[in-house]
Amino acid sequence: MDKRNVDLVVISDVHLGTYGCHAKELLRYLKSIKPKHIILNGDIVDIWQFSKRYWPESHMKVVRKILKFVAEGVPVTYLTGNHDEMLRKFADFKLGSLTLTNKLSLRIGKKRAWVFHGDVFDVSMQHAKWLARLGAIGYDSLILLNSVVNWALVKLGREKMSLSKRIKNSIKNAVKFINDFEVTAATLAIEKGYQYVICGHIHQPEIRVIETEKGQVTYLNSGDWIENLTALEYHRGAWQIYRYHPADYTMAEPETDLSENDNLSDKLDIRQLLDLLKSEPVI
Repeated sequence: MDKRNVDLVVISDVHLGTYGCHAKELLRYLKSIKPKHIILNGDIVDIWQFSKRYWPESHMKVVRKILKFVAEGVPVTYLTGNHDEMLRKFADFKLGSLTLTNKLSLRIGKKRAWVFHGDVFDVSMQHAKWLARLGAIGYDSLILLNSVVNWALVKLGREKMSLSKRIKNSIKNAVKFINDFEVTAATLAIEKGYQYVICGHIHQPEIRVIETEKGQVTYLNSGDWIENLTALEYHRGAWQIYRYHPADYTMAEPETDLSENDNLSDKLDIRQLLDLLKSEPVI
């Protein structure tokens, strides 16, 4: 399978370390592209729900693949989210082509882009973090239930379904929250003079122009690798939402251990690292 050239890739809300994460699918995607720059826009590793009992090899391979990009000199910018907020105390850390920070301003083509995870706009994150954490546990449980339901549907010869998507689409407050989130992000970006605002957090892939009295901005959201399996791609002056389709990878090469010849990953024990982060007080 030939690798696709992509100028910029934005990925968010992978939630490595949870049962809902589609790590194998993400790994196939990462192996299929040749990016010039990668932005990991928050919630890549789910430190909130991290447990030694669940860290499959497929999740480790995603980490190794990202580190392999770093070893090859591809700029990788890791922006922190709410589920990996413990990394915020290491903001502005750099190692080779890897940069860890909280938000990013950069020029894409002739336009300015403002990139951040987006949890700052979530009221529950600001005033009731315990409620947000409880919701995350419930969401992960729903994903587990969904996998059982889909297994049964496949056995019955029926199409898979997403319970979380159905719930989101059927609850007016959820739809309103998503719209308010997008408009708020766009409004602030316009006031700051940006032409693009790029977020994650709400697991809702989107590219749309939002206008206010003060101007307009292109709002972009990379979605997630739990429900939608999406990423943002910018290439040759145009944006698109990449959506994972299994049929695109039927001829892909068998997965191999990406740790070979990768000095950055040989000594990496992600479980020990995350245990250390969880034991340290957040500054």
